[in-house]
Amino acid sequence: MAITAADIAKLRASTGAGMMDCKNALTEAEGDMEKAADLLRKKGILKAAKRADKVASEGVVVAYLSADKKIGALVEVNCETDFVSGSEDFVQFANAVVEIVAKENPADEAALNALKLSSGETVEEAINERGLKLGEKISIRRFVRYQTDGLVATYLHGKKIGIILELIGGNTTVGTDVAMHIAATNPKCADRTSIDPALVAKEREIYIDQLKQQGKPENIIENIVKGKLDKYYAEVCLLEQPFIKDEDIKIEKLLADNDAKLVRFARYELGEGFEKVVKNFAEEVAEQLK
Repeated sequence: MAITAADIAKLRASTGAGMMDCKNALTEAEGDMEKAADLLRKKGILKAAKRADKVASEGVVVAYLSADKKIGALVEVNCETDFVSGSEDFVQFANAVVEIVAKENPADEAALNALKLSSGETVEEAINERGLKLGEKISIRRFVRYQTDGLVATYLHGKKIGIILELIGGNTTVGTDVAMHIAATNPKCADRTSIDPALVAKEREIYIDQLKQQGKPENIIENIVKGKLDKYYAEVCLLEQPFIKDEDIKIEKLLADNDAKLVRFARYELGEGFEKVVKNFAEEVAEQLK
């Protein structure tokens, strides 16, 4: 019996299991929806799917860099607890994912989930398997891949912060130095032209309100605001920041002195934007036993 996309979607909607798991179950059950759901239940996949609403804010940020420094990737893989994030199996899985991102260049999450790891299982199957084995929600939150005729550099600060950047010209040393700087200072953009105008407008409005409350004359407020915005740009724009290893020079000059030009960069910090749920140990043990 032919298994249609509609059949897979229906089973997925009713069980919460992954697309490939639903397809395999339907194939094994010869299209019988109820039998396929029972197969998923027997394999424990439904238990993993039920964890979909859990907050997975722990995990690792991992990086991959090709030997010729032309291709690099950065991935954040999440789990629920720091204990699991330090397990050998979890870290190996994360490194396998970042390598396949670099080598296969998936267009989106669905494409990544369908890729096969060296073990023969798809990424989606590997996520479900580890979710069952470890008893936690496992997810790939985000990934980025750079390929260039120039130079890609990466830097990891432990397992929590990862940087990837692309340069034209320069060398590995300056690339790593700039990546380390980005890890430490968390710039919002490369330069003034790439900053979100809404952020600038918000800062400008705050400055004007502050100055009016201080009773500053209208005719000098604009000049003061300009100075404050210049200081703001120096804080959030990478190229205008003083280099952390030598504050007498700015990143823009560091790059110029090394015949390098920044093309783009990305900075991942583990769990940023997540609202973490705090549990006591007894609650965590009880959750694992469900």
